[in-house]
Amino acid sequence: MTDKPLVPDFGDDNTERKMCFIASKGTLDMAYPSLVMANAALMEGIETHIFFTFWGLDMVTKKHMSDLQFTWMGNTAMHPPGGRFHMPQAMAGLPGMTAMATRMMKKQISDLDVPEIPEFIEMIEAAGGQLWACKMSVDMMGYEKDDLADEVIDIITATEFIEVSQGAQIIFT
Repeated sequence: MTDKPLVPDFGDDNTERKMCFIASKGTLDMAYPSLVMANAALMEGIETHIFFTFWGLDMVTKKHMSDLQFTWMGNTAMHPPGGRFHMPQAMAGLPGMTAMATRMMKKQISDLDVPEIPEFIEMIEAAGGQLWACKMSVDMMGYEKDDLADEVIDIITATEFIEVSQGAQIIFT
């Protein structure tokens, strides 16, 4: 164990931190990393932004945010709760396996008292997190602002997000 700080020293005296997350995937398992990290950053007093782009937009789309799915197709590390064996990849493509895997993951999340996606989005916004939707993705999907969760501040371009994220740590999820 070292006594070095966990935060890198970039040689400036500015102690204000800013983190920006780019949420690009809309599956249940990929939604939580950016939400958990954004929430942790907010709890540490760090200015926090999330930019929802491509399928990550499903996390803040009213039509999809309550029904994100999980599949273990391609996830070679998948195993049942408490299990010591890996689930065979061949089973992942069978009918009903996505629904089963989704139920299993939602139960594990619930057992840990972690909020579901819509509630997590509300919590992050209430704690001061700023949520942005990608204009190109919104246009590609044929959405409008009314299709998005009320917590989304605005629909912005990638260029505008680059301006928002100036000086921030950027984490792509």
